[in-house]
Amino acid sequence: MLTLTENASTIVRDITHQPGFGDGAGLRITSDADPSSFAIAPAEGAAPDDQVVEQAGATVFLDERAAELLDDKVLDAAVDDEGRVEFALAYQG
Repeated sequence: MLTLTENASTIVRDITHQPGFGDGAGLRITSDADPSSFAIAPAEGAAPDDQVVEQAGATVFLDERAAELLDDKVLDAAVDDEGRVEFALAYQG
């Protein structure tokens, strides 16, 4: 199952706990046919077939394809000098 670094958990919490999001909000990761491409966006809740990952107060929803592709990965995140969030994936070690 996908795991999150401490930085990723903090950033996901910061994104999804802003005004306008409900208590069940999380970050949703989806994948299309290209296994190296993912879309990441805040979501009010999980879609019916999503896998839900909860870690350190952060919630991530993975569509079926993303859950399969990210099963052995770690999600990291950082904020660059211009305030943009950058996500990165690594293999669980």
